[in-house]
Amino acid sequence: MGISLLEIYNALNIRLKFSVVAARVNYKVEDLNFPVFKPKDIEFIDISVPAGMRVYVRSLCMVLCKAISELLPHVDLKILHPICKGYYCRLDNFEGAVNQEIIDRIKVRVNEIIASGEKIICEEKQFEEVKKLFTAANQQDKIRLFDTLGNPYVRYFRIGNYIDYYTGVLLPSTDYMNIYELEPYHDGMLLRIPNRSNPSVLEDYVKQEKMFDIFKEYGRWNKIMEMNNVGDFNAACKNNKSFDLIKITEALHEKKIAHIADMIHARGGKVRIALIGGPSSSGKTTFSKRLSVQLQVIGLHPIAISMDNYFVNRIETPKDENGELDYEDINAIDLPLFNKHIQQLLDGEEIQMPFYNFETGEREFKGDKLKLEKSTILILEGIHALNPELLAKVPTVALFKIYVSALTTIALDNHNWIPTADTRLLRRIIRDARFRRYSACETISRWDSVRRGEEKWIFPFQENADVMFNSALLFEFAVLKRHAEPVLNEVPKSSSEYTEAHRLLKFLNYFIPIQEREIPPTSLLREFVGGSSFRY
Repeated sequence: MGISLLEIYNALNIRLKFSVVAARVNYKVEDLNFPVFKPKDIEFIDISVPAGMRVYVRSLCMVLCKAISELLPHVDLKILHPICKGYYCRLDNFEGAVNQEIIDRIKVRVNEIIASGEKIICEEKQFEEVKKLFTAANQQDKIRLFDTLGNPYVRYFRIGNYIDYYTGVLLPSTDYMNIYELEPYHDGMLLRIPNRSNPSVLEDYVKQEKMFDIFKEYGRWNKIMEMNNVGDFNAACKNNKSFDLIKITEALHEKKIAHIADMIHARGGKVRIALIGGPSSSGKTTFSKRLSVQLQVIGLHPIAISMDNYFVNRIETPKDENGELDYEDINAIDLPLFNKHIQQLLDGEEIQMPFYNFETGEREFKGDKLKLEKSTILILEGIHALNPELLAKVPTVALFKIYVSALTTIALDNHNWIPTADTRLLRRIIRDARFRRYSACETISRWDSVRRGEEKWIFPFQENADVMFNSALLFEFAVLKRHAEPVLNEVPKSSSEYTEAHRLLKFLNYFIPIQEREIPPTSLLREFVGGSSFRY
C-alpha cells in the first residue's frame, strides 16, 4: 500500500515507445509520484499522446520560469500563447532587447537544472499559507486567481526553493526533459517543444506572422481593458462588470466584421468571391451571416453557397488511415464540378445547383438555379475555403480570403495559457449535445480525428488569408461553463473519454459563471448555446 506509479512501472518492467511521463489512474491523469492504496486501473502514457505532451510542456515551462527567476529576478516571464508550433514568451520589465546573448544565458541555466535531476514536488497547503508563499515570491497573478476561486486548500509545485502553480500534473524530476529549444521571436522568445508525432525531434518551425499580429492586437486590447488574466476577469464579474464586458467585446466583433466588409468594398468591385475558412467550431457560419449583413449595408448583394452540396457520392469518398470515411479530405469535394460551376457563374451563366442528400449519400438536383448579378458576391464558407486547390483556375484578384478561428488571448496567469483548441472543443460539445443529439462522449471520441484533419487540410493554408478574424469572446468561458458542465458530467467515468471530460471540468472551475441575457441574438456564441436570430 502506498506504492508509487513510478515504482509500479519499474517493477512490472513496462516499456513504452517513448519515456513514460504520467499515467491515467481510473482515467484521470496523475503524476508518477502518485501513491496507490486501493485497486486502480492504470495506463502509463508517454509524450506521444496529448495528455503526455501537456505534462512535458508544463514541466519544461516550470524549469524555464525557475531559470529566469534566478538569472533575472526582477523580470516577469509571461508564457502567452501557442504560435509557430511553439510558445511565445515575453520578458516584462526587462531592460534592453531579448537577443541571442540573453537567451543563451537562459538556456545554460535551463540545461543545468535539467541535468541536476531535481525533484519536482507537488505540495498542498491552506489557502492563506499558500498566499503568503506566492506573495513572498512576488507572483501576484497567482494570488489574483486564488482570491477569486475561494478554495480552502491550494496545490502548487516546488523545485528546490522555487515555487509555481500549474493546472495539471508535472514530471517527477527535471531530468525527464531532454528536447526543447529557445530562440528570439519578435520582442520576446519562442519556446520550441518536441514533435507530437515523433517526440525524439523538435517540432518544425512554421511561420505564422499574421496569426501573431492577431494575438498581439487582442493582447493590447485586453491590456487596455485591464483583463490580463482570468483572475482579473473573475474580479470584474464579482464587481458586476460582466455585462459591460459583453457589450464591449461584442462591439469589437461588429467593428471588425464591418472593417472586413469595407476591405472587400475597397477593391473596387474586383472581388467576386469571399472565402471563409477555419477549423471546426470557429463560428464560420455565423461570421458569414454577419459579414453578409455588413456587405448589404454598403450596397453589395451577397449569396451563400454551401460547399457541402459538392461532396462526391459517399461511395467515392476518400478513407482515412483507419478505413473510415474522411470528409476532412479535400478530395471529398467534387473539385471539377465545383470549379466548373464557379467559372460559369463568374462568366455570367446560369447554373443548376446541386444538393447533397446526407441520408442517401448521393448528389441530387432539385431544379434550384443561380445566376450572378454585377453587385453579387459569393460567400463560400467551409474548412477547405483557403486551400489553393479549391479554386485553382479562378484569378486571385477575384478572391478575398478570410481565416476565422477562436484564438483565446486571455491566460489563467503568467505561466498557464489557455489552449485555443479547448475553446472550440467546448463549443462543439455544447452544440453537438444541443442541436445534433451527440453526447459529449461521442464528440470527444471524434476530436482527435478532427484535429488531425485540421493539421493536414486547414492550418497549412491559414497564412494565405487576406485577413484573419478572431471569433473568441473574452467572456465566453464564463457562459460556456453553465452549458458544458451538465453534458461533461454525463461522460461515464469508466470510459477513455472521461480523461478529457475531467480535464475540461477542472478547467471550467477557474471561471465564475455569468448570465447570458445580455448576449445579443447575432453573437457568434449563439451558434453554440442557442438563441440566435440567424437561421442555420
